Amino acid sequence: MKLTLNNGNQIEQLGLGVYKVAQSAAVNLMREAIEVGYRRIDTAALYANEAEVGQGIRESGIDREDIFVTTKIWNDRQGYNESLKAIDESLSRLDLGYIDMLLIHWPSPAQDLYLDTWKAFEKVLAEGKVRNIGVSNFQPAHLERIVVNSEIKPTINQVELHPFFQQAEVRAANAKNHVLTEAWSPLARAGKNDSTILQELAGETEKSASQVIIRWHLQLGNLVIPKTTHRDRLEENFNVFDFELSDDQMARMASLEEGLRMGPNPDEFG
Repeated sequence: MKLTLNNGNQIEQLGLGVYKVAQSAAVNLMREAIEVGYRRIDTAALYANEAEVGQGIRESGIDREDIFVTTKIWNDRQGYNESLKAIDESLSRLDLGYIDMLLIHWPSPAQDLYLDTWKAFEKVLAEGKVRNIGVSNFQPAHLERIVVNSEIKPTINQVELHPFFQQAEVRAANAKNHVLTEAWSPLARAGKNDSTILQELAGETEKSASQVIIRWHLQLGNLVIPKTTHRDRLEENFNVFDFELSDDQMARMASLEEGLRMGPNPDEFG
């Protein structure tokens, strides 16, 4: 299932995240993920596995145009000139010819360099090194500042988002600016899969709690990138297109909101 970005390009709604995937495992994981059916991979310079992700994709035998790869520029590489260098380094490590989606990993407001970083992103977009640009972990005020001060809007904003931290304000700000919301840690690290409501919904749908959560994301219109290194989980997480949650079931999912942020606060981090 594909969604359309605000620049007219399309993106698979469901992808695979590779945060904390070891270099030794990443090449084989790409092969297995592509065999299962994944066509979108989310990595980052911080993850230190860009080279292996690129290698696995090149060795998969699938056409480059059929794979959508996201990477991100880390906080210590922000600023116009430094970002341009970092982007070229990511391009070299991936060795895939171009980057499908490039994100500013965190706004890092204490540095106050993300507008300069965005100008670098606009430059590499114009040069064809990158096909889409976006942001990650941007609060509404950070996003609005880019929108007001830039020629090109971000296409996505990737944020921590799961049933226990539903980010209604961020999702609304993204939607107002025609920016798609992407969820990282979409399963809350599977730490609350024993929730009574999740278990009830799993029983009703004859699916796992993780599959119920991923389906919830899809029906909200989120992009979603669950991470796993296990073949059975790759298949489980991908097998979510043969059922739907009813309005009542979606309302019960909404009731799980706890304001439970598991990662850093973007207003303070970086």
